[in-house]
Amino acid sequence: MLFYLQRDPNTNTLIYALNLQENGSINRSQPVSIYWLRYGEHGEKKELGYIQKKFAYGLVTKEIAKDKFELRFVSHKTLPLYLSKVGEKYTVTVAVNGKTIKINRLFIRIVGGSFWLPNVRYALIEGIDLVTGKSLAEKITIK
Repeated sequence: MLFYLQRDPNTNTLIYALNLQENGSINRSQPVSIYWLRYGEHGEKKELGYIQKKFAYGLVTKEIAKDKFELRFVSHKTLPLYLSKVGEKYTVTVAVNGKTIKINRLFIRIVGGSFWLPNVRYALIEGIDLVTGKSLAEKITIK
């Protein structure tokens, strides 16, 4: 697992995992696999539906160097994430509020709205500050 995403008022969790080919190398055309852990359904693993993948939680990916990819959420393309190989492991980082963070968890606060236009108040990015090595959480407002 690279990182996970949770939102309210739902208890289910989205998992963003490294997508490896049979030979163990990264799938360059789709480097991240995304699926649900449906805690309301006994923790079952389920694939994202078409609408979820294309309009909400899917990623647009672009290879920008050897073992480095730019990732953008289909629903919020203004904040690039970066998937990079560090040593033998891949990690996902983001630059927010002057800090570069290795992402562990994203939390999306949703208050009302509708299926197509949820009222997203903010996103909380939790992870490790790459400069200090300390755990941190950075809040960003979604517009």
